[in-house]
Amino acid sequence: MRNAMDRGALRSVYDRVANRYDFQHAFFTAGSDQRGRRMLVDKAVSLGNRILDCGSGTGSTALLALEKAGPSGSAVLFDMSDGMLAVAKKRIAEAGVSNQVEFKSGDMLSLPFKDNCFDVVLSTYSMCPLYDPAAGARELYRVTKLGGLIGVAHSTDPKNPAMKWMADGVESLVWHIPSISLGCRSVSVLPSLEQVGCEIIFTKNLGIPLWPFFVFVAKKPAT
Repeated sequence: MRNAMDRGALRSVYDRVANRYDFQHAFFTAGSDQRGRRMLVDKAVSLGNRILDCGSGTGSTALLALEKAGPSGSAVLFDMSDGMLAVAKKRIAEAGVSNQVEFKSGDMLSLPFKDNCFDVVLSTYSMCPLYDPAAGARELYRVTKLGGLIGVAHSTDPKNPAMKWMADGVESLVWHIPSISLGCRSVSVLPSLEQVGCEIIFTKNLGIPLWPFFVFVAKKPAT
């Protein structure tokens, strides 16, 4: 796995691209990023849930989750980038759901929340640039309520060897342009959740052949 970008540099990159992030990410993934978000929300969110959108970015996942959770639901949007959160705040206000939302910034490896406090924890494309994805997954697990759900979408390697070879070559070039790569690379976090006893209730690979995504929902043990 490629080494992660420096945390300070990564934060700076996301601050700079915040206003174009949604268009850029959708363009380079041929819209499969939003398909992954909808899939996770459909499988993980229920009416009235208290939701953490961890690495929330511009709020795309949170908006879908709040629609599913309804007026009795609530969400905390957490991200390292103040620029991304500023865009999210504007979108949340335009959607008329500000009264259901809190915003917090910080490090995904040290979440400022108590153990077992969210019904659902979502992370869409925020594990990919994280400098320790496995530790990040354990933090998601920690703050999820007993019996709660963890939904994650992240970049993964193409299964076809030829496609993987091509993807590695393109990534090696794009990695030198942080405003395009956004520090994203293939990661693997599901094993970390399986090791602590999570039940895997849904998995799916989707996206374009060169840069596929892995989407999964895991259930935290009830006891």
